[in-house]
Amino acid sequence: MAELSLRKITVLQILPALASGGVEKGTLELGAYLTKLGHRSIVISAGGRLVAQLEAEGSEHITWPIGEKSLFSLRFIHRLRKFLVQEKIDVMHVRSRMPAWVAFMAWRGMAEDVRPAFVTTVHGTYSVSKYSAVMTKGQRVIVISNMIKAYVLKNYAQKHYKVDEAILRLIFRGVDTAEYFHGYQPSQSWLENWFTQYPETFGKKLITLPARITQWKGHDDFLQLVNMVKQQHTDVHALVVGEIKQDKNNFFAKLKEAAGKLDIQDMLTFTGHRSDVKEIMSISSLVYSLSTQPEAFGRTTIEALSLGVPVIAYDHGGVSEQLANILPAGLVGVGNVTQAANLTLDWLSHPPKVLPNATFTLNKMLSDTLAVYQELIKEKNVDLSGAG
Repeated sequence: MAELSLRKITVLQILPALASGGVEKGTLELGAYLTKLGHRSIVISAGGRLVAQLEAEGSEHITWPIGEKSLFSLRFIHRLRKFLVQEKIDVMHVRSRMPAWVAFMAWRGMAEDVRPAFVTTVHGTYSVSKYSAVMTKGQRVIVISNMIKAYVLKNYAQKHYKVDEAILRLIFRGVDTAEYFHGYQPSQSWLENWFTQYPETFGKKLITLPARITQWKGHDDFLQLVNMVKQQHTDVHALVVGEIKQDKNNFFAKLKEAAGKLDIQDMLTFTGHRSDVKEIMSISSLVYSLSTQPEAFGRTTIEALSLGVPVIAYDHGGVSEQLANILPAGLVGVGNVTQAANLTLDWLSHPPKVLPNATFTLNKMLSDTLAVYQELIKEKNVDLSGAG
């Protein structure tokens, strides 16, 4: 079967939209990787601002509102089944629940000799239900961290779901280590623009929480930490880098009020959404992950570590798995602000050495995903030949 691994294949990825987000970014990364190797990459979604990049990198895009959480989405079942046959799709990969139901029902109604391999990826701890269970119905189910693998086994490998652990494939999310590497420095023009916009950060040691404004991302704890640090450091400035959606304005107002009561407003900047988080983290002395709920993976954390920037994080979820591999000393008890503040004071004076990221890399994520596709294609060919 050596010739099989060399055969060019057609892969269809399906997701609700291509606006922004980690799932969307992973879809683009995989599409670019496949086309670079000579495979055909197709994506079905409702569209969005990332479509232009997707197509520029060699993938084809089909605009269907297949991810709408409505029974009307089921009208795509027959159309998708016809599309899979016409386009000779080898692998269908879904990453979201509503599109997964459409895909699964289309796939299930096809003859085994013509239907593609079916792959799902579980990206988060969805509510446990029959609706969410569709994400475990792939012939292979990719889980993005040990935390997500444990979630699937706990909730779907028993009772009437009966997911077989043998179909699970652990593939960590990864970052491009050619883009995120130790010693990276932003351009002089970027630095000039940054310090023009945020003169309060010039000459200061920056400690950064990259997290959108929402209750569970640890902003309250970060403010408490900043208050503790200021008792011993006047040369520190804190950054909160993350989107402030309209429905979070009340929570944001409370954060600013809390900062005022702690008298730390002069050493704290809320930047809002930034497209240059990489550059901001690269000039930071420390980066934090203080989410009170475990992250399924935590992309910004591994990006910071890959840049060689020390991270202090609560010891749970996918972030814990990253630090255990690269910087275990950065893990602190969940909610233990005092421990995080003490470690901050120590590391501001004596920065730790951050090990290279050799595990959570984009190339490994992409090659491992393609290996899953080829594994399924090989199985199908063996079965159809009568040798299985």
